[in-house]
Order: sequence, then C-alpha cells, then structure tokens
Amino acid sequence: MGFFNKLVRHKPVELLQAEAGKRGDFRRVLGLWQLTAIGIGGIIGVGVFVLAGQQAALNAGPAVVISFLIAGIASAAAALCYAEFAGLIPVTGSAYTYGYAVLGELAAWLIGWDLLLEYALIVAVVAIGWSGYVQSALASMGLDLPIWARGAIGTGEGHVFNVIAALVTLAVAALLTFRTEWGARFNTLVVAIKVAAVALVIGVGVFYVKASNWVPFIPARVVGPDGVGHFGFQGVATAAAVVFFAVFGYDTLTTAAEESKNPQRDLPRAVLLSLLISMTMYLAVSLVLTGIAHYETLNTDAPVADAFKGLGLHWVAMIISVSAVFGLISVLFAFMLGATRIWFALARDGLLPSWFARVHPRYGTPHRPTVALGVFTALVSGLLPIEEVAKLVNIGVLSAFIVICSSVIILRRRKPELPRAFRTPLVPLIPLVGIGFSIWLLSELPAITWKVFLVWVSLGLVIYFGYGMRHSKLGKT
Repeated sequence: MGFFNKLVRHKPVELLQAEAGKRGDFRRVLGLWQLTAIGIGGIIGVGVFVLAGQQAALNAGPAVVISFLIAGIASAAAALCYAEFAGLIPVTGSAYTYGYAVLGELAAWLIGWDLLLEYALIVAVVAIGWSGYVQSALASMGLDLPIWARGAIGTGEGHVFNVIAALVTLAVAALLTFRTEWGARFNTLVVAIKVAAVALVIGVGVFYVKASNWVPFIPARVVGPDGVGHFGFQGVATAAAVVFFAVFGYDTLTTAAEESKNPQRDLPRAVLLSLLISMTMYLAVSLVLTGIAHYETLNTDAPVADAFKGLGLHWVAMIISVSAVFGLISVLFAFMLGATRIWFALARDGLLPSWFARVHPRYGTPHRPTVALGVFTALVSGLLPIEEVAKLVNIGVLSAFIVICSSVIILRRRKPELPRAFRTPLVPLIPLVGIGFSIWLLSELPAITWKVFLVWVSLGLVIYFGYGMRHSKLGKT
C-alpha cells in the first residue's frame, strides 16, 4: 500500500456496523435516560455556574444570553449531524470513529488526538470551577483551606496548588474505573440535583429581576490598559467562543455507544434531548442572572451564588453552592468518560499502544487510560488558573464539528442507500450552518489557543508517523 493510500485508508461503514453487534469489550448497560443524563451532565455545569457570570462581566454584559444563543445554534447544527452518525455507526470513539469511516485514517487520528486533549482540558477547567464553589461553601461554614492549597500560582497571594480541583479529578477517575453502570447511576442522581438547582435559580430569581440591570444590553466597546478589547458585539462574539465548550457536552454520550443497550435508537434521541433541555436552561439562567445583579459584579469564582448573596438570599446561595458542588461532578464524569473511550478506541485500532485497549477483568472498564487521564487532569487543574486552561479548549471540538458536518454531506452523496436510524434534516444546509459557525468561532479564539493546538497537532503527527501508521490494525488486514 502506497504512502498516500495509508493516510486515507478508512473503515467501511458496513464493517463498523457489523462489528458493532459483535464487539464484547464493554457491557451494554446504559438506557435512554442514562445516556441523556450523561449528555446533560456534560452540557450543564461550569457554563451556568461560572462562565455565564464571568463572561457577562468581562465581554458581553447582559447580552451573554446572545452569546449562548450563537454558540447554541452552532452546537444544534452539529448535534443533528452527530445524531445521524450515532444511529448509523454505534461504535465507541464518537467523531474519531465517524471520521475513520468517511475521511480516512490520518484525519481520524488528528480528530481523536485533538479531542483527547480538549476533553482532558475541559475536565481541568470544570474541576477548577468546582473547587471555587467548594471553597465558597466551606467558607460559609467557617472552614478555610491553608492559603497554599486554595489555588494555582498567580490566582492569589500565597497560592501554590489547587488541592480540591486535583482531588476531584482523581476521584472521578476512580469512579469510572469501577462498573460503568455504577457511575451512570450516580451521574443520573447528580444530574437530577443539578437540574433542580438550575430550576431554583430561575424560579426564585425571576421575582428579583430589575430591568435596569439589562441597560445597556450590549455595553459599548472598551479597550483596557493591556490593549485587550471588551464588550460591543465583538465582545459578544468573543464570549460565544469562550462559552461554546459549555454547550457541546452531548457528544460525550456518543463515545459510550458500545455501552448502550439500544444504541441505534437511543443515541440520536439522547443527543437531541440533552441539548434541547440544556439550552433552554442556559438561556433562562443568563437572563435571570444578569437581571438580578449588575453584570459588572459577576466576575467572581461563584457568580450565581454570589448574586443571590447580594440579594440577601443566603439560603438560596447555600443551596446553589451545594448543588454546584454535586452538579459539576457530572460534567467531570461525562468528559472523563469521553476522553477515556476515545483513548481506548485509538489504542484498539493500533494507533496507540494496545496496552491501553485492555478492559479491567472484573469491572469491564478501560482502567488504564482512565488512571492516566486522572493523573494528567489532576496536575493541570492543580497548577494552572481557570482562565489559562479555558483559553486552550474549544479548538479541537470545533474542528471535530467541521469534520462531522462535512462527513454527513460526503456520506449522503457517497452512500445514500445506507439505512439511517436518524436523518439530519435539510442536508446540506444544516451541516453547512454547523461548518460556518464553527469556522467563525475558531476565528474568535485567542492566539495562545492556536499555538497550543499547533504544538499538540505536531506532536500527534510525530506519534502517528512514528508509531500509529506502522501499527494500525487496519493496515494489517
């Protein structure tokens, strides 16, 4: 096989469909609502409890609701494409596997490699946000951590390492090492608590909204002493690019395809249900939060809880803090699960060492990549500030969205006769909307994100050409 042919060799969809029914690597234990809970768990989290307030204060003002709407439109277009592939190819690996079927091995490797980093960094971002809420709740009870353990260097005087953020990532990794259904049941309970907390924010907060806090709805553009611009419509777009990672967690549930009881039926439904429920909550919370507190006051570690403290509703703030403590765990669960399943899929296909593609003999989980990712995310969340880590996410997922949307168009033309459990409507319009929004949001990401992305891609190319291409199981068939 020639060099170029190796780069574009792909797994036929029919082969993947045949393998899906025969694979016994995982136990099929997840139903529709457990899958939907994983999706909601991945979407609703730091975006509601942290980033909505912070981005309102820094970039968008009350128009942060428009930022979420922009991000949501792009995410919805991609979600419809994900739903088609989830029903068509119910195999673990999500965008990596879909890319392997349509675009070939090199493109699939790059997407899988990028998503591996993105998901891990999202776990770190959420862990740091989670730590802020835990520390807020502990402070309310008169309990304070040693100064050195409260955050990473640069986040406050005397701060050295965010101990709580590191510990929670290790705990979630441990949970995912045990039986998947145990973690899924715990996750479903946590998601229910989180949804109840969001409903409380909306139900109580709506009675304290002051329309004057929404004026001006889009604050005038300003440039800070550091030369960085804020607000105006450009600020709204910047906020959309930052919060985007908070509205795409549904893709994590597609990585659990081989653990679903009825993947071709349940995966497409779970993708769309989780995004619909989550976006409704995001838009409502954004409006209520900027209505009960002036946007300039929301740049805190726990903006939602602090906003209710400002109203004198300390009991609501306490419930929100406690719910956020539990609720953000479900985000960690979803993205850690997604990262480990992608790592497993890459190793099972021979693109990474097969040592990582062995499931635990007792629990039936990919324990080796899970432990490795737990340690990596613990170090990142403990040593880096949330702002720095947040800047590094999104680019891989946006790239994956472009691949998924493009692949729907290509496969519809290449193999229109394939039976599809769900069909993306208005093809090619919907996929093109997803591609267009994703490219635009990519253009809004800061330069540091692109630099890290290029470094990571370069490392990925070295690993692929040095190991993956020669050990690919597809190349040995």
